[in-house]
Amino acid sequence: MKIKQYPWGVALVALTLGLMLTVQYRSSKEINETPPIARVQTLSNEIKEKQEGRNLLQKRAQQLRERLDKKAASQSENLSEAMDTSRIIAGIQAVTGPGVEVTLNDSNVELSQGQDPNLYVVHDEDVLKVLNELKAAGAEAISLNGIRLIATSEIRCIGPTILTNKNKRIPAPFTIAAIGNPQTLEKSLYLKGGVVEQLKFWGIQVQVHKKANLEILGCAGVITLEYAQPVSEG
Repeated sequence: MKIKQYPWGVALVALTLGLMLTVQYRSSKEINETPPIARVQTLSNEIKEKQEGRNLLQKRAQQLRERLDKKAASQSENLSEAMDTSRIIAGIQAVTGPGVEVTLNDSNVELSQGQDPNLYVVHDEDVLKVLNELKAAGAEAISLNGIRLIATSEIRCIGPTILTNKNKRIPAPFTIAAIGNPQTLEKSLYLKGGVVEQLKFWGIQVQVHKKANLEILGCAGVITLEYAQPVSEG
């Protein structure tokens, strides 16, 4: 019986030894295939640095984007202000502000025999003198009987009326509204020997009132230019 059991014992020992060698081989292989701990730490540090660098770049990009947005907004605001100013100067934009209101009417003086009645009525040149004084005093927008005056507006005598803006006939009394510094505008008209004094010499009725708020409409109709062209840059 002992002789017969010997081969089985050897087989069992061999099998056990084989299993042990297999387990050891696999463990050794897994250890060899697993990266060293130092390498793992290095890669982890590199990833962390890349992430921090990415975050810094994103923060910088956001700062540049905000600066660009502010610059674009500022340029847009400046452009909008410049366009508004140009529209006001051109007379196509309705405006409001302080200023003066001047009313001119024919004289109510009873004329003596032989006196020329034309000397005692408001003429186009009288209106033009008032307008020039107001412009010289810094008026930024002017209307005549509610009609906005622009750079090409004319003041011409057409019988008992005044013609302006090519086809607007205006009868007396004439009301001039001017936006600007009320004190400066008023003083310019009342200078010694100035336009008001000259008109009152002939009995022309002149009334000047300072206004805290005036509203002047934009020029009605389409403004067209036939000959004036903008100069090309460069």
